[in-house]
Amino acid sequence: MDKLLIIDDEADIQRSFRRLFASPDVDVLTASSGEEALEMIPRVRPDLVLMDVRMGGMSGLETLRRLRESDARLPVIMMTAYGTTQTAIEAMKLGAFDYLLKPFDVPKLKELVAGALRAARQMKAVVTVHPMVESDDYELGIVGKSSAMQTVFKLIGQLASSDATALITGESGTGKELVARAIYSHSGRARQPFVAINCAAIPEGLLESELFGHEKGAFTGAAQQRIGKFEQCNRGTIFLDEIGDMPLSTQTKILRVLQNGTFERVGGNETVKVDVRVIAATNKPLEQAVAARAFREDLFYRLNVVRVPLPPLRERREDIPLLVEYFLRRFGREAGRPPKALVPDVLRSLEAHHWPGNVRELENAIRRASVVATGDTILTRDLPPEIACPTPVDLGVSALGSGGGSGVGGGQPSGGMVGGALAAGLVPGGDPSKLGRDRERAGLGVEPDVASLAQMLFRWARTQSEVRLLPAVERELVIEALKETHGNQVQAARLLGITRATLRKRIDKFGIRRELSVT
Repeated sequence: MDKLLIIDDEADIQRSFRRLFASPDVDVLTASSGEEALEMIPRVRPDLVLMDVRMGGMSGLETLRRLRESDARLPVIMMTAYGTTQTAIEAMKLGAFDYLLKPFDVPKLKELVAGALRAARQMKAVVTVHPMVESDDYELGIVGKSSAMQTVFKLIGQLASSDATALITGESGTGKELVARAIYSHSGRARQPFVAINCAAIPEGLLESELFGHEKGAFTGAAQQRIGKFEQCNRGTIFLDEIGDMPLSTQTKILRVLQNGTFERVGGNETVKVDVRVIAATNKPLEQAVAARAFREDLFYRLNVVRVPLPPLRERREDIPLLVEYFLRRFGREAGRPPKALVPDVLRSLEAHHWPGNVRELENAIRRASVVATGDTILTRDLPPEIACPTPVDLGVSALGSGGGSGVGGGQPSGGMVGGALAAGLVPGGDPSKLGRDRERAGLGVEPDVASLAQMLFRWARTQSEVRLLPAVERELVIEALKETHGNQVQAARLLGITRATLRKRIDKFGIRRELSVT
């Protein structure tokens, strides 16, 4: 439950907030003065403070200064009826999360409070690296036992012990923000603010103002001075996500901050000095952007002090069972029940999927399965269709199932030769009894190494000049799938990773009905 502390010397304001935020998820506490608040905060440990600027006794600014000294991560939203005065601006300079004007715009107030509570949770949640899944004493973790992730863990540890700028690279969904928060959580700045900015989500015209603030009259709508995220985050850590989408004009100011820690607000001449650690992330190849003059070369080198490359999930499939168990435990804990189990076929489907959305896609798939599963066990039918029915890419035979036969040559090649080659271990003159040994030597195991399989097929095809390899293999796979499923076209299509309509076209194209009884 989130704890919201209201500091205001007006009883009507306190009652209004109690009514507004009355909820099983929010505990609304009140204090009538700064002195009372400072006495109760160590005891009640609120997640967010809403405080009036002008109060009897200790002023709001002095109370804010004391709060920042005791816990810089505690978000404080200032409330004032004098929004255009220097007092509100000074509050932002002291590190207030934001400020509100009286009378309140209720939707904006709720949105601001929700964002502040979310930021508070992010700053307080320590991100563990390589957590033990059998333990429930962590909230967030970067899970993995693969060699690629072990390298990431080492880099996080090295970065956490320094103030070096870091550049985290990787595809969308690989966990770049989680790594940034892990670096922050274990660094010497862990008691200071952490602010995350998605450079791609903020319109180009507003990004510079969001980062560096603006002066009154700097542009249309700038009715008063605004303090930016860098200034708010002084002595803390700022995470610039998707920095590859940052406009060149803003890149210049980022470079200056990295070089000497100074900048000017938009429309201003005053030089502001800050001490902020910068961690950046991108899913774009910045080297190519530099070559295309879409990204400053000098900024790239300033950011690329220590690079943390995150591998896509498909390149660390051995981590999938660990991740699945982690998500099942986490979702079970969130729902207040034991984690759900899953049947072996589900894990096999998960390990076979290509995961274009990486860990984020896996997390969403497990969450969905946990929700739709009718019992305590997740079945294959509970998975998203694209995972329960693998695509041709997942099966490693992307040339198959392309639809309508457009990618396959005409004719009806004999499947006998290909079938014999498959059964004989895919080598000329092979012996069917050697199939298991050949698969073992090729590293196929239970789940075939498709690259090795393709290499052996090509070696065999070179001795059979009359065979058109792709149509022949495709026809043989359709026949074998129908045999495996006893002619059930729905199951055969699922086995091949194609639709039933595509399977029917293949059956007709290759004249399979004449050789195999299918229904």
